[in-house]
Amino acid sequence: MRAAVYHGAGDVRIESVPDPGRPGPGELLIEVTRSGICGSDAGEFQHGPRQVPLHAPHPHSGHVGPMVLGHEFAGSVLQVGPDVAGFEPGQRVACGAGVSCGACAWCRSGRTNLCARYHTIGLQTNGGLAELVRAPAATCVPVPDGCADDAAAMAQPLAVALHALARSGADGGSALAVIGVGGIGSFIAGAAAQRGVADLIAIDVDEQRLEAARRLGARVAIDARAGDVAEAVRAETGGEGAPVVIEASGTAAGLSAALGSVRRGGRVVAVGLQATPGAVDLFDLSLREVDLVGTVAHVCRTDLPAAVGMLTTTPLASLVLDRVIPLDRLVPDGILALTGHRAGGKILVAPARVTP
Repeated sequence: MRAAVYHGAGDVRIESVPDPGRPGPGELLIEVTRSGICGSDAGEFQHGPRQVPLHAPHPHSGHVGPMVLGHEFAGSVLQVGPDVAGFEPGQRVACGAGVSCGACAWCRSGRTNLCARYHTIGLQTNGGLAELVRAPAATCVPVPDGCADDAAAMAQPLAVALHALARSGADGGSALAVIGVGGIGSFIAGAAAQRGVADLIAIDVDEQRLEAARRLGARVAIDARAGDVAEAVRAETGGEGAPVVIEASGTAAGLSAALGSVRRGGRVVAVGLQATPGAVDLFDLSLREVDLVGTVAHVCRTDLPAAVGMLTTTPLASLVLDRVIPLDRLVPDGILALTGHRAGGKILVAPARVTP
């Protein structure tokens, strides 16, 4: 089969690799119809390997060496492995990609995203930027007829966004500021608007992203290059700051702006992953009783079905989608578009589509 194989920084090749074989116990063999790419893939291409176990076996997946990318994907079940119930050949599914053991203390408490043996399909083991992929059935949910393939492939990143929103406690009755509205940030903004958050404030340094945030439902879009972000957010919230600020840029400046933009007794949720440790003003944090909350991945059992439901019943997918490209064009039209800030929204890949 054809697949996008990661060999190192700047080296992703579309090549022929062996089929993944029959599904094992608890697994599905999936023919991939759409696969998404995101900042994690672009980061591995630019600066990796960071998450891909290229030189040493991953402690949980066991994978080592060149690896098929793709942790956002949907497709049709080709084969069902032993001990799998609820799935059958021909059924369309979306995969959440996060593999958990089901037995550790975190899994037993329902927090499978914190599993002691967690790993991610497409980041620590072969993924869905390929014609075929094997995945645990526990990471997959059925896709209803009303959900298009393009939309289904967005279920994993939307599930991450929904998990972050749940951690934030944001509701429709108060303001929510989202710093960084590319990638996951755009899904957070769009999902918040779909869930009734009318006073949505989007902050970014890219006008194309800010315009997309307006389409997604942001009441106001603030260009972070135009001045002090915290001052701008306070001006939009009666001088008090937003009750909830979600930091999705992954920059030190974004986290600092988030802490300055939140009101007394408010909450900051850190979604964007910081490349290097940054300073946090704990004195100010304590005096204003600000909650600083972390969030990671999603809980497959709850967040993934909710994501598929939202993608089925709302126009969110069409509002977020930028383009669908063939697998052959992954690097020039996909990954390099992300690294070069030339993506106006979500880029999806059609792995089975061969360029003439």
